Order: sequence, then C-alpha cells, then structure tokens
Amino acid sequence: MNSSKSWDLQVDPDVFKILQKMPRHDAEVILEVIRLLPINPHFGDIQKMKGEDNTWRRRLGSYRIFFRIKIAEKVVLVFHLERRTSKTY
Repeated sequence: MNSSKSWDLQVDPDVFKILQKMPRHDAEVILEVIRLLPINPHFGDIQKMKGEDNTWRRRLGSYRIFFRIKIAEKVVLVFHLERRTSKTY
C-alpha cells in the first residue's frame, strides 16, 4: 500500500481566521490533524452529518472539524471549525 497522500487538501480561509484566535497549542494540534486528513479522511473520531452528502465532522477534544469529501475530485475540503462548550447543547 502506498503511504503517500491519496487526496488533495483544501482549507477554507475562515478556518485559518478561527485558528488565529484560539490558544497556540490547540491551534497546532488541530492543524496537525487537518494535515493528516488527506492520508485517510475516515480515520479518527468522525461521524457523517445527517442529511448531508459527503459531509463529516471529526471530534478533537472540545473542537469539531467539519469537512467534505469530494470523491470525484479526490479532495478533502475543511470548511468549518467550532469549539463545543456546555452552553452549545
């Protein structure tokens, strides 16, 4: 099996704006997880979003990374990042 990236990665500019506002350590951990998505987008604590085609969320502590998998183009698009708190629910 080839260990190179099999998917291309695209990140919405709004995700970078959110990363700049959060603590540096948290941002670095989240960026590392985002960098690993093209290797295997179905790895980790992920769940398909109900009512959405090819839209997934990955849970990372109190943060949620939302992404779409564009199968035809072999692209993983990270389009939203959110911090969950006790007030979120």
